[in-house]
Amino acid sequence: MPSNTKYKDSVFSLLFSKPELLRELYGALEGVDLPEDVPVTINTLQDVLFMDRINDISFEIDGKLIVLLEHQSTVNPNLPLRMLMYIARLYEKTLGERNLYARRLLHIPRPVFYVLYNGKEEFPDRKELKLSSMFEDTSMLGKH
Repeated sequence: MPSNTKYKDSVFSLLFSKPELLRELYGALEGVDLPEDVPVTINTLQDVLFMDRINDISFEIDGKLIVLLEHQSTVNPNLPLRMLMYIARLYEKTLGERNLYARRLLHIPRPVFYVLYNGKEEFPDRKELKLSSMFEDTSMLGKH
């Protein structure tokens, strides 16, 4: 019987919907121990049309914008592109009305991306996926 991915997604999102749990999760992922007074700002994207989350969990902590993309049960090689789209929308959301055309440099939190995978297909404990590997190789175009 196939598992209900929406249910898994909801449980995961609900479990990590509290700042103190996100601080603990971040600490485990980064191998650091942050004091309880380090602020956590949850900024998970919501889809206005469908009243649903776009990404499972996103938050800002320790000067970093953390995007915990979906709790994946299937391997997806397109995650770097999805992350790019998420981070652009998150910056748009968090920057608000700040003027991108101003002569003053805007400072933004450094993004850190994680994917938590719990599927049955073999996959390494840690793997770096790169957006650059998705670009088509056009070096041979025009050569005969």
